[in-house]
Amino acid sequence: MPRPLDRRDREHRRDARPDEVERRLQPLLVAREDDDDVGVLRRLRLRRRPDEEDEAGDEPRGDDRRRGDDGPAQHSATVLSPPVSAVLFTCAGQRVDIVTAFQRAGARTIATDVNRLAPALYHADAHAFVPRIDDPDYVATLRALVHEHDVSLVVPLTDLDHSVLSRARDRLGALVLLPQPELVDALADKWLAHLLFVEHGIGSPDTWLPADVPADLAFPVLVKARRGFGSRGIYRCSDRRELEFFLGYATEDSMVQACCGGEEFSIDLFCDLESRCLNAVPRTMIESKGGESIKGMTIADDELVEVGRFVSETIGLVGPANVQCFREPDGTHRVTDINPRFGGAFPLPTAAGSRYPELALELAAGGRPEPRLGDFRPDLYMTRFFSELVLSAGPDGTLQPFAEELPQPLVEP
Repeated sequence: MPRPLDRRDREHRRDARPDEVERRLQPLLVAREDDDDVGVLRRLRLRRRPDEEDEAGDEPRGDDRRRGDDGPAQHSATVLSPPVSAVLFTCAGQRVDIVTAFQRAGARTIATDVNRLAPALYHADAHAFVPRIDDPDYVATLRALVHEHDVSLVVPLTDLDHSVLSRARDRLGALVLLPQPELVDALADKWLAHLLFVEHGIGSPDTWLPADVPADLAFPVLVKARRGFGSRGIYRCSDRRELEFFLGYATEDSMVQACCGGEEFSIDLFCDLESRCLNAVPRTMIESKGGESIKGMTIADDELVEVGRFVSETIGLVGPANVQCFREPDGTHRVTDINPRFGGAFPLPTAAGSRYPELALELAAGGRPEPRLGDFRPDLYMTRFFSELVLSAGPDGTLQPFAEELPQPLVEP
């Protein structure tokens, strides 16, 4: 089945024969509705209010413009992905990088979001507008999509619906790449996550609830929202006065955590259904903005690979995860956060040959890939830039992507 125009299509569009151009512009899927009122589109028909918030709006945007012949580094033999009928992405938002990576791995992609302007929708092979995650029909809508498209794998792209999906895994009819609900809940609350780490012998910075802060507290410390994300609700305090101010200023339930004095790293890893760590790719945090990795580099560091393996297998992670930690001056490691999803810097471990989409597809097909810890290419740098997707509104209110060489449209308005 044909796919939406990709970069190479757009680059050669001017030289294409008229019949070839017409072929590329054919609708890929006629809009239809099922009994659950799910509009599944390739010719895009708006199904939700335009002012609804993008559930993944704060997530970093990916870019698929480097997916030509010089793809991910071939550090070792490629994992051959068994055929998968479809992969369903929830809260797709701006994660074009992840959707297109699964396409390159051979999957047919179905992206969902509540916001019609979520760019990842228009890079998938098909997409659907779904209710908000707190809507009682959210799971039923996803289940209908799974049935309609013969979906074998469900991949949530933000933390927002983890709790819902982890509890609905047996009702969706497809493999959901999430750990058990209890672990999902603990990792979503930084205080509970700290207690979990301490319980399992995982290094974690000293942390207190506001009522339990010791009188001899050493500064600086951080006031952190327990359920914050994207660096929201985090305040650095250099003395007691600032601590009291920010505890009073914070509108969310917060905690107090000691500042780490070492270098910060992220470890992008992937576990199978038995929580075996299949690979772990450490990277530096050269520059971040609003919790988003802007610049970083993959590094060959056996200690960090082992941190990723130990942490993931100890607490029972399933599927992708991102472990954030500090290497302290004494050589110990302190884990501050674990996100049980693909990380914001997903393009970097992908370029390094992590093969995480291929591993996910193999799990969905019933395979049991063997761990290949440390099998990736180090010393790759990532530096991010702004990109965009321009859409044209048709007379019926549907949206269609414009070509990069504006103002020439891909379709007639």
